[in-house]
This record gives sequence, structure tokens and C-alpha cells, in this order.
Amino acid sequence: MSGRPDDWGHEGSTLVVAFEGWNDAGEAASTAVRALRDQLGLVALVEVEPEDYFDYQFNRPVIAFDENGDRVLAWPNVTLFGPEDRSDGLHVLLGTEPSRGWKTFAEEALDAISVAGISRVVFLGAMLADVPHTRPISVFASSENASVRERFRLERSSYEGPVGIISVLADAAERAGIPTVSIWASVPHYVHNAPSPKATLALIERLEEFIEVRVDRGSLAEDSEAWERGIDALASDDDDMSAYIEQLEQARDTVDSPEASGDAIAEEFEKYLRKRDGDQPPTP
Repeated sequence: MSGRPDDWGHEGSTLVVAFEGWNDAGEAASTAVRALRDQLGLVALVEVEPEDYFDYQFNRPVIAFDENGDRVLAWPNVTLFGPEDRSDGLHVLLGTEPSRGWKTFAEEALDAISVAGISRVVFLGAMLADVPHTRPISVFASSENASVRERFRLERSSYEGPVGIISVLADAAERAGIPTVSIWASVPHYVHNAPSPKATLALIERLEEFIEVRVDRGSLAEDSEAWERGIDALASDDDDMSAYIEQLEQARDTVDSPEASGDAIAEEFEKYLRKRDGDQPPTP
């Protein structure tokens, strides 16, 4: 829906959302939101009843020892966190992507958002992509709200295809008149099994453009360097992986070069695709 010039505004609370699972390559989005929650000392306000939305054969409960040495079950869940005094300010919604009942889940989430006085929502996500780990992480921010796009000079997403719960909630929020921004980081697909602190750091840096808080980086910068060095070491022992990463670097550098024209970018990308089709990426 069309927004007013002051849609983003400063009144009310801002909600930052991330879900573990399909929307969270390299655990980048959930780690960023968890860092924000811990830094601000936010407390649980509302917890979604897991029985209604999770398939426990897909998202199994986990048993572990608590701080008292007792064995306890931890069930998959989604929790809304906010200030302990329930005042305005940053809130976060964090948990596991539900495996069923998405329409009902979205309605329940919007009810909780309304009660908490949420005026705007930032969604964080991370996806696996054909990108090199040696270059800056690509981050794309978009909004379906025209006034928000104008205010922050954003684009409207042109993606068509399968979506996760983030897109479902964003659509529900916009339909309810709550402006949203979605921020996605691209994580190298050839290191999909490992957490990506470099992507987490990139998401945090972009997130700060939309919230009035500077997020503590902790050891993310050092962790990012160690992550990159570790992948370099793996690639140095694998000629196929090294060659594939070099192809990705060439494609990325061509797109990023200031003299690159649209035709040159398209031509280079087509060459990259033909080469990739003839030489599938290695599995590390």
C-alpha cells in the first residue's frame, strides 16, 4: 500500500526480525539479531506456542544441561523480545522458521506486534549465492513501501519464486499498514555448513542505517578475518575449489568495476555461466 511521507518516522517501536533455517544462511541473520537482543538486555514478552506451528520430526526438540546441571528439553520456538518495562524502543522477533500454519502464525505475530506498539519492521535474512568469500559481502535492502524507498533510496525487490516466512510476515505487515524493510546478505554457497561472521557483520552495518542504535561488533571483525583465512587454507589444498573461487572473483570484479557497462556485465556473466555449466562447483 502507498505510504505517507513520514511512514518510517520516530514514534513507536522498531522491530528487527530473523528466523533460523531457510532464511538464515551461515546463521548470519539470527546471529545479528541475537547480538542486538543481548546488547540491549531485552526480555521475552511473548512466546509463540510451538505445538501449533512446528513439525517436530523436522525441527526436533533438543535436550541439554541447564546452568543448574539439570537436563531440560528446549523446544523450537519464536519469541518477541522487548524492554523489560515494556516501553517504546527496539524489539526483536527471533526463533525457528515455522514448518506449518504460516497464515495463522502471521496473524498471531501481527497481534503481538500491535500490542507491543511496533511502528516499523526490519527483516534480516541471508541466502546462499554464487559469490566469493574474498570480496565484501553483497547486501541488498528493499521495501514494498514507496515512501520508505524514497526516504532511504532503496529499490523494490524484483524477485519471483519460493519464499520463506520473512516474506510472508513482511507482506502481512505492509497490508496492515506497517512499513517494512528487508535486508539480505549473500553467503558463499561453498561454505554453507559454517557460520559466516563476515555476513553477520555486513548485515549489522546495513541494519544501523534503519535503527537508532549502534550494535556492538564484539569480535566479529576478528572472526571474519579468521573465517576468510580458514577458507583460503581449504582452497589452497583444492585446485578445483581455487579455480572456482577465481571465476567468482572475476565475475564480481567485472560487475563492481566503475567502467563496466550493462552490456559488458551481461557478457561477462554469460561467459561465467557457460563456464560454470561445463564445470560444476566442487563440494568442499
